[in-house]
Amino acid sequence: MVSGSTFDRLADAYNKALELEKSGKADEAAELYRKCLEIDPSDTCGASVRLASLGLGDAPDKAPDAYVSTLFDQHAEVFDDILTGDLGYAVPMQLADILGGDPDLNFSRMLDLGCGTGLSGMMLGEICDHATGVDLSEKMIDMADERAVYDALFVNEAVHFLEEWEKARKTEETDDYAPFDLIVATDVLPYIGALEPFFAGVASNTPPGACFAFSAETMDDVAMAGKPWRVTPNQRFAHSADYLKSLLDKSGFSRITSFEPITVRSEQGAPIPGWLVVAWKDQSGL
Repeated sequence: MVSGSTFDRLADAYNKALELEKSGKADEAAELYRKCLEIDPSDTCGASVRLASLGLGDAPDKAPDAYVSTLFDQHAEVFDDILTGDLGYAVPMQLADILGGDPDLNFSRMLDLGCGTGLSGMMLGEICDHATGVDLSEKMIDMADERAVYDALFVNEAVHFLEEWEKARKTEETDDYAPFDLIVATDVLPYIGALEPFFAGVASNTPPGACFAFSAETMDDVAMAGKPWRVTPNQRFAHSADYLKSLLDKSGFSRITSFEPITVRSEQGAPIPGWLVVAWKDQSGL
């Protein structure tokens, strides 16, 4: 955690960088973003992602944990109003329409990665016997806890949680770490670039026949430039359909029942394109 005079130096450098970026002085802004990284290697401000979005720095494999947790802690109390109101975000509702359309569908254990304030838990709770929520932001977890839609809640990063859950299941003589037959990740992938560890974690914590449902942002072919993922101008991560389908296949989720193009959200009034995906793990497992 950044504190004291270090925080003041960081805030000063970051705010000046933002001003320069907004005025079109990208190179000068980049110098200050690099200074932010020197002051705060944990990258609470997300300077590495901003450098990548300007095309003046290597893209990190994911958004820094310190940046994500700080960002969502700051917006927790007004998160739902901003997301569903200002940004027009409705992915949990869209996913509920897909999964809830089958009256016979019911899951024993749901894992909601990046659960936020609990929107997906609220929308999918009726078709799940047990729900676990995970989020990097402690304040988001507090908000989700108030909604009482989860049976268990954890403050953790998604990939780390999946890795630790698998380890615990293999070492602890208890059913507390059972796998999940539904894993949901709405608005998680836009904070991760290289998805291989994430998909591997999902595969290792799901039984044959499990469902994996997630959303992702994308850009047009010209902007993607033939790459599997890129940092967007909005400092998030976009993924190509081919990349996502390849990872699903390698992870054993070869039966895809939904790969719908959607508007994930709006940004400064412009629609952000993406995908809403529902895939099922092979009955034979990996």
